[in-house]
Amino acid sequence: MIVDVLIGVRRRIAVGLGLFTVMTAPAALAADCPGHPDALGTSRTLVVDPREHPRIGTMQYAETLPLADREVVLTFDDGPLPKYSNRILEILASHCVKATFFLVGSQARANPEGVRKVRDAGHTVATHTQNHPTGMHHLPPERVQQEIDEGIASVTAALGDGTAPAPFFRVPGLARSEAIEVHASTLGAQVWSADFPADDWRHVSSSRVYELAMQRLEAKGKGILLLHDIQARTVAALPKILQEMTARGYRIVHVVPATPELPATPTEPQQWRRHPASENVATSHWPKIPNFVFAERAMLPAPWLSDSYWNDEWPGQAPWPRQMPLPLLNAVNALPAPGQSVFEFRDGLRLVARAVPALPSRHVEAKAATKAATKPAAEHATHGRHGAKHAQASASRRTPAGKLQVGRVKPAAASHAAGRAGRHAAQPGRRTLKRLVQAKEPSV
Repeated sequence: MIVDVLIGVRRRIAVGLGLFTVMTAPAALAADCPGHPDALGTSRTLVVDPREHPRIGTMQYAETLPLADREVVLTFDDGPLPKYSNRILEILASHCVKATFFLVGSQARANPEGVRKVRDAGHTVATHTQNHPTGMHHLPPERVQQEIDEGIASVTAALGDGTAPAPFFRVPGLARSEAIEVHASTLGAQVWSADFPADDWRHVSSSRVYELAMQRLEAKGKGILLLHDIQARTVAALPKILQEMTARGYRIVHVVPATPELPATPTEPQQWRRHPASENVATSHWPKIPNFVFAERAMLPAPWLSDSYWNDEWPGQAPWPRQMPLPLLNAVNALPAPGQSVFEFRDGLRLVARAVPALPSRHVEAKAATKAATKPAAEHATHGRHGAKHAQASASRRTPAGKLQVGRVKPAAASHAAGRAGRHAAQPGRRTLKRLVQAKEPSV
């Protein structure tokens, strides 16, 4: 039986939409909720065409349901689970609130009566795959199709009257992928994300579920609320959420799919957008023109090539898009090639560069000072004891205690000392000159 349903699922979805709409209960206002005068109620029913807006929910998509300020759509995932789903249905009934239930195929197969309870209470029956796989966006396309098709088939079989669920589909964990969206589109199904969740699938308290639901609703101002009808914390938090919505002036909207007998609710494209144009922008007040009509379709006259004064050099042919090739350089116009000697280095330069190693600046200064201090003394030794003593005295003044202090001898001082020692060494002393004069004078 499941195989037959799976084969004809596309045809039965289209046929069953009319019956689904007829069996859907009308919207109930708070005044129409017997025994509950303070109930929240359902303010209106929104009819949507899934093919016109195939993906909705600002948590993932650029479009969402066309809701007015302070309008809310309640959605519940993962049921039916009798222990908690039945309590959710009772709470919604006490407030005369209609919601959308995304049912899992395996849950529907195990509890078909729960699926029929959702339908009979006037809620929208939608699908949520067959087995609720984790990480559905990583599944191959064949497995994606199988999960979606079998989920629809199981819910259809659980309804038991030949009707099909609404063509609304939500991805488990909101783990969307292109393969999922493409296959849902081929089925004519609308992929639902959400505008804000209450995190009731996490290990949090019921009070925390209530706080998150109201905080995020206040931040958004309207939208699709994501809840789960298989959690005890959701059962405990839902009455307080509905009471607080009533106190703050929120209104519940029930969403159903369009059919040939029930056309879609008239809306404007900007109502579906995540960020519609602000009322402060002038274009938002411009009149809407559905079809723009041209005054005439004749082409405007363009100037002929001969009408231009600059094209005398190209008579009858425009210079565009013809490309003008550049003339090649011949041997006469070519530049001479550089000689081989330009790229050669002289051996002498290379030898000099290799023979002088790079030394730190302090070592170079110390070596120069030492050479300047010792060389004049050696030369003066050949000219007299006076020159040697003077060179030794000069060296002792430069280096106290007869030691050379590396890095403290300035180059200018060293060269000055060396020059002074050299002059003394080159000029002989007075005694030496006297002896030389006496030796040259003739004896009397």
